[in-house]
Amino acid sequence: MAANAYKRAVEEMEGSVARGIDAPYRATVLDPVGKLCSYWPEVNNAISKRNKKLLDFDSARTKVRKLTEKPADDPSKLDKAEQELEQATEIFEMMNNQLMSDLPQLLDLRIPYLDPSFECMVRIQSHFATDGYEKLGGVQRYFAEGVREDYAAGGLDAQVEGCLQEMRELSICGLNA
Repeated sequence: MAANAYKRAVEEMEGSVARGIDAPYRATVLDPVGKLCSYWPEVNNAISKRNKKLLDFDSARTKVRKLTEKPADDPSKLDKAEQELEQATEIFEMMNNQLMSDLPQLLDLRIPYLDPSFECMVRIQSHFATDGYEKLGGVQRYFAEGVREDYAAGGLDAQVEGCLQEMRELSICGLNA
């Protein structure tokens, strides 16, 4: 009788979770977190592009330095290299400044963005725990009086721990090592 009551309570909980918890959890926790995570590949791409532009900038700077230290036969090479350095500097500084201004803002917005999601997650967990406690608490009335007293006194925990220890000692479990 108690086993049937337990099974019914668990099935009711499963149904209520699917109906009342799953959809709000997806809408208020999983979807916002997924949306935030979708921005990070774009951020990483922007950082990679900036790093490539830094390499271009360093290359152009090295080329100008070499041409000033050891002038080439053609003086237009230095002018061309200086123009390339100027372009590389502008592009790198633009990308770097944009990242330097946008990344702190993005990081600062994480908490206000995620805070409602975590608050909702805690509420959903509280609702689930309360509902589970009520439904599974109703199963207790189907247990014999002695079992309820053993549970209240902590005796069932000792019995369960004894059974688990016997299982650990079995060679098939592989937990005795």
